[in-house]
Amino acid sequence: MALYENVFIVRQDLSAQQVEDLTAQYSEIITEAGGRVAKTEYWGLRTLAYKIKKNRKGHYVMLNIDSSSDALQEVERNMRLSEDILRYMSIRVDEFEDGPSAVMRNKGSRDRGDRGDRGDRGDGGRPATSSEAKPVAAAEAKPAEKPAEKPAEKSAEKSESEGASE
Repeated sequence: MALYENVFIVRQDLSAQQVEDLTAQYSEIITEAGGRVAKTEYWGLRTLAYKIKKNRKGHYVMLNIDSSSDALQEVERNMRLSEDILRYMSIRVDEFEDGPSAVMRNKGSRDRGDRGDRGDRGDGGRPATSSEAKPVAAAEAKPAEKPAEKPAEKSAEKSESEGASE
């Protein structure tokens, strides 16, 4: 028998209990076919990168499956038929990971409290004061002077070209 990792996404409007029932249903299909589910991980309700079937969030579940390909194909067929499953993916692996998956290990480090060293930003993250805004206004006034010079240059070029044509 082969080893597989199966991850599926369930619609956001289902409760966690309904997601567990779906997981149990798919696990039962595997065990009836002579396989076994080595590990089940519920990754929680997560935001999707883009809308899938008008859903912005979904419940993520991962199953580590040790079964024949026929059993996995039957589970995938049931996932295709279910309206509650948004997406699924099954991959064959050489061996299962020991301990929690990478998603579960990183789940604790998603806290936004510790953001690490962000380097010197120069302004210290504060808004500009009125005294700091004055040099910007002076810098904006300089480009206004340059267009005034350009028409004078054009009139000098125009008078030279008129003198050449006479």
